[in-house]
Amino acid sequence: MKIIFSVFLLIGFVFSTSASAQNDLLNRERTYDVQHYIIRLDFDRKNKNVFGDSTIQLKPLQNDFNLLKLDAEGIVFESVKLESDSKNLIFRTTDKNIFITLDRNYAPDELISVRFKYAAKPKKGIYFVDELKNKGRIVRHSQIWTQGEAEETHHWLPSFDFPDDKATTEKFITVKTGETVIGNGELLETVENKNGTTTFHYKMPVPHSLYLTSFIVGTYEKISDKYKDIPLGFYVYPGQKDIVQKAYGKTKNMFAVFENLTGVDYPYNKYDQTMVAEFQFGGMENITATTMADTEIFFAKIPFGQNLVEDLVSHELAHSWFGNLVTCKNWSELWLNEGFATFMEAAFREKMYGRRQYIEKIESDATEFFTYISLRENSQYALYNPEADPKNDTQTMFTPITYQKGGVVIHTLREELGSDVFWKGINLYLNRHKFQNVETADLQKALEEVSGKDLDWFFKQWVYGKGYPKLQIKQVFNPSSKNLELTTTQTQTFSNGVPAVFTLPLDVEITTSAGKQTEKILINKRTQNFTIPLKAKPQVLVFDKSYKIPLKDIKLSKLTLAN
Repeated sequence: MKIIFSVFLLIGFVFSTSASAQNDLLNRERTYDVQHYIIRLDFDRKNKNVFGDSTIQLKPLQNDFNLLKLDAEGIVFESVKLESDSKNLIFRTTDKNIFITLDRNYAPDELISVRFKYAAKPKKGIYFVDELKNKGRIVRHSQIWTQGEAEETHHWLPSFDFPDDKATTEKFITVKTGETVIGNGELLETVENKNGTTTFHYKMPVPHSLYLTSFIVGTYEKISDKYKDIPLGFYVYPGQKDIVQKAYGKTKNMFAVFENLTGVDYPYNKYDQTMVAEFQFGGMENITATTMADTEIFFAKIPFGQNLVEDLVSHELAHSWFGNLVTCKNWSELWLNEGFATFMEAAFREKMYGRRQYIEKIESDATEFFTYISLRENSQYALYNPEADPKNDTQTMFTPITYQKGGVVIHTLREELGSDVFWKGINLYLNRHKFQNVETADLQKALEEVSGKDLDWFFKQWVYGKGYPKLQIKQVFNPSSKNLELTTTQTQTFSNGVPAVFTLPLDVEITTSAGKQTEKILINKRTQNFTIPLKAKPQVLVFDKSYKIPLKDIKLSKLTLAN
């Protein structure tokens, strides 16, 4: 998911518990494994009601399984039955769940299919948008669209609404004839019904986390293209075909760049991009069928806005690898989705436009993070984020910490390892965990295997630690010895998870009357001294000229001379 943030308006580190132990607390208990959802829906638009006739197919993860608990909020159930024999099942509901008592005990090798008939007026998950008119002319037709992330799908589908369970999905969506439905996977058929409606049948055969399930209903023009054998669909409002080239013109380039960098081919059978109205985010990477805010896409009509739209398009496509192919196991690991998608925006710019554009994007992301955090220095969270709360996701998950800081930290990791080693590690990470759920430890392990380096120090400070380093550097030059003495002091307040000491391998470029020289220093103490022999008095000092570590604050004192 892409959030459009606006910055223009605006003594050691010790873990109390290990990350893996903490992650166990953040995962949900699972007593079954969902195999497949069959979703049948139609709508009462006037009253914004949803009518469902849906099936969940699952296998127990334990013997003697006889009680099925599903997430279901605000759903009124008409019936709950075993699909095999239409036998009614006893069930009870609470505010957030439905509990179904099965007809007998089941074993892990048995497939259970439960069919639900129900109605809902979703507060979240499905959104109804009225048509927009101007002087009697329809500017935009009515729409229905879904938004599943973080945990909104259970407002209209009884389900296991958490990212660590991947299942295939199938949809039968019935709408007014003349409308289009865009959904995940392949459109198998459309059926014209006798009552002036049409049913669209989609099937997504590759298992995916539920929050990536989506559909869009509206009146659209479709512009078709291909990347290799992958069908590309661009769904825009009638009369808006000219926006496709401006907004989506680099899509095929992005496919090629991401495949080349990761060494992993696009893993699905199509890719659609659809604009919708009143979307609260910039875009959402629903699997094979990305949803995008029309307000963001229309920026492509403005010359300076095309770069922003290009970043949005590349961000959402990058999720096909980072977020959809490999998916965070729980919400504390969301940075593995969003940090990488943000970083891939810059990686695409580098391949298309060169290193300078790449660095400008990384610098912009760092600035956005600093601007955000300046207002909430004492309430920030780490990239690995046990504080993630899907009930308050815009404050605890979908912020510049997860996105921009995440992307910049990945840049620093790439610089630390070197590009070749970094991308080899990413290839191993994606291939080893394809179609699975991942934790930060999986990424670290892959990169360590490929590089032969111990990266524990890096992940402790940049991923599991909060904040960023703040340095005061004092410079003293001795004219007689021609030595430059640097005293570095890390001044960040080390509390609530902020490391007292960051390890910072920094290059220092020193300009003197004799020319320039670059020295490498390794800062790994709260306060330490460095002696650098020079040929003449220093005139200018530049730390980290190549911008390997953007997340730092350095205050350099004026040069003084030793007595």
